[in-house]
Amino acid sequence: MLPALYAHRLGRAYGPDSSLAALHRAIQQPLDGLETDCCLTADGELVLLHDPLLDLGTTVFGWAHQRTAVEIRAGWLRNLDGTVSDERPLLLDELLDLAPPGAPLQLEVKAHADPVLARRTARAVCERLRDHSARERTEIISFWSGACELAAELGFRARLVIIADYRIHALAAWARHAGLHGVCVEHFLLSRPLVANLRAAGLSVTTGTINHAAILAPLLPFGLDAITSDSPHELRQALSRSLQTPPLAA
Repeated sequence: MLPALYAHRLGRAYGPDSSLAALHRAIQQPLDGLETDCCLTADGELVLLHDPLLDLGTTVFGWAHQRTAVEIRAGWLRNLDGTVSDERPLLLDELLDLAPPGAPLQLEVKAHADPVLARRTARAVCERLRDHSARERTEIISFWSGACELAAELGFRARLVIIADYRIHALAAWARHAGLHGVCVEHFLLSRPLVANLRAAGLSVTTGTINHAAILAPLLPFGLDAITSDSPHELRQALSRSLQTPPLAA
């Protein structure tokens, strides 16, 4: 059974990161869910950008939390090769209006070297979704443990993203105590014991971005709840083909 496939950065292979173009292409076919990043602006808006440093993904300069939403949206998103696209940064409110009804959402809280900003961003996301119909299908994810703790305290499903496999028992115990829904583990760290420890604590287990069927196939026996992919439709097709191909004779 395949895990749920979420469009990473709204479908990074289909357009600039978290852009309207990527979203439109991603939802042209049935999709299990959407994932994107959220950065807080100087005026309290939430803009969908992977990098809080605007220079890295847009034609605007400076940090997202030091610029207003109007200033950020006056610029253009950059393509993967660094060239300027004809797409402008999206706001979280726009995604909530455009996402297919019922589509699960993973919203990653982003902040650079600033745990206080991470918590402020998490609070802003939760406030924006507090009375929204998408609340029950939204999950707050982050590398920042404080952001995840706060989201859980505010009654949202929260998932910590980890890139190390040390002291999984302790991490699982903390996550359960903090009220987290699950943990997202980078795919190269996954193992049966690690997944078993997290499951034993009652936690959902997902993994980060996978774009090749050969990487996902060995993970299928772990029963992951979801993965993200830049090109979820192509990954599903490739994996289906690989599973139907008989193994080579010895």
